[in-house]
Amino acid sequence: MNPLPAPRLEARDLTLGYDGRPVVEHLSLAVPDGRVTTVIGPNGCGKSTLLRGLARLLRPLGGTVTLDGEPLARQSTRRIAQRLAVLPQGPTAPEGLTVADLVSRGRHPRQRWYQQFSHADEDAVRRALEATGIAELADTPVDELSGGQRQRAWISMTLVQDTGIVLLDEPTTYLDLAHQVEILELVHGLNQDLGRTVVMVLHDISLAARFSDHIVAMNAGRVVAQGTPAEVVTADLLAEVFGLRAHIVPEPVSGRPHVIPLGRVVTT
Repeated sequence: MNPLPAPRLEARDLTLGYDGRPVVEHLSLAVPDGRVTTVIGPNGCGKSTLLRGLARLLRPLGGTVTLDGEPLARQSTRRIAQRLAVLPQGPTAPEGLTVADLVSRGRHPRQRWYQQFSHADEDAVRRALEATGIAELADTPVDELSGGQRQRAWISMTLVQDTGIVLLDEPTTYLDLAHQVEILELVHGLNQDLGRTVVMVLHDISLAARFSDHIVAMNAGRVVAQGTPAEVVTADLLAEVFGLRAHIVPEPVSGRPHVIPLGRVVTT
């Protein structure tokens, strides 16, 4: 693999929290451009909080997040939305909203108040639906979709923003294994075929290793390891971060690390 490009999105000495209580503390992270980065870690370690901070959905208590070398705090919301798309965990759509209507909302950062929905916007929506394989569902209400189809619709909305960076907070939550793989194959395709930089939060470590170029392991609001899947997904790290005894074997198709859980780490 070629060396990692210079980061467009970077956190420097970042502290994030709620009601003045830090959840992420003094964290520095450079997101590799043009790669799929996955953040892993135990519940409550600050993964989703970090993603919210990277998207400026949460104001830092300290430190900065920069996008293209400029602090997010100095950029307008429209400017950020033209460069970075974010899909939060468990998004909801108004009842009766069709897939095409939902996806078209992703074009708002590209429009002005005096500009009507244009042919270019219509083409962008069509291309996004085709890219995610749900063009035939354009007129279907979102609340009638299966879980996998619904996630594809939401990812289409982030895709139609036409940003170079996409942040996904647990995009496989509540999906069965087949649909989890389906969504992650789609995310991998967005990176490989469309050149999107992706940062996502996942719970399944084996799937994270299979579909990621770069893995960031967090614990207690800090980054404890980052690198390629082979560098990060080790028995020692799983014991340290998750309190899990595990055997790591090469996944037979990709050769990526695959986790076989053995039980909790017993401390004396």
